[in-house]
Amino acid sequence: MSRQSSRRPEKQKIDWHLPSSSSTGSAHHMGIELIVLTYGTVVEQLCKDYENDEDINKELDKMGHNIGSRLVEDFLARSSITQCRNFHETAEVIAKVAFKMYLGVTARVTFWTLAGDDCSLFLEKNPLRDYVEIPEKHSCLLYSNMICGILRGALKMVRLQVDVQLLQDSVKDNNITEIRMKLMRRRKVALTAEKQQE
Repeated sequence: MSRQSSRRPEKQKIDWHLPSSSSTGSAHHMGIELIVLTYGTVVEQLCKDYENDEDINKELDKMGHNIGSRLVEDFLARSSITQCRNFHETAEVIAKVAFKMYLGVTARVTFWTLAGDDCSLFLEKNPLRDYVEIPEKHSCLLYSNMICGILRGALKMVRLQVDVQLLQDSVKDNNITEIRMKLMRRRKVALTAEKQQE
């Protein structure tokens, strides 16, 4: 009979470090898929909890606002973005950096007003729409409305009060998702007691 070894087999070490947030990285792709599936589950539960689409839309916006107000710190730390000089720059950063970082897509910024305080973000590919079919009884549901809340919450944290509306939702047989952003006002930084005394 062979004698069993008293040594325990060595545990294999698992490296939990994920690759950087490149859109080509498989971990990043898995992260986006997880967000999409989780988001679908959240919307499905809201459809069970609320009878009317308007209430669901409000709840998605409210949830998004809460996420955005917390997500902005992560975004600023990971992107190394410095302060934007104007609303035009802010919109470009959202479209080219933030959407790429969290959804793996970029948006087109267009339809600026002459005042430069109102524009549209066009997502030609909206990853939230993957695997989604909206039942006919929810014809007024703004499926991607959480994005609006996230933008509003995040911008509020950097002292920008912005009205954000979902004008077109690709889930509803539109080819694109259009988000309209209007800068309402830029909040000033509150002066500290030391500054006020100077």
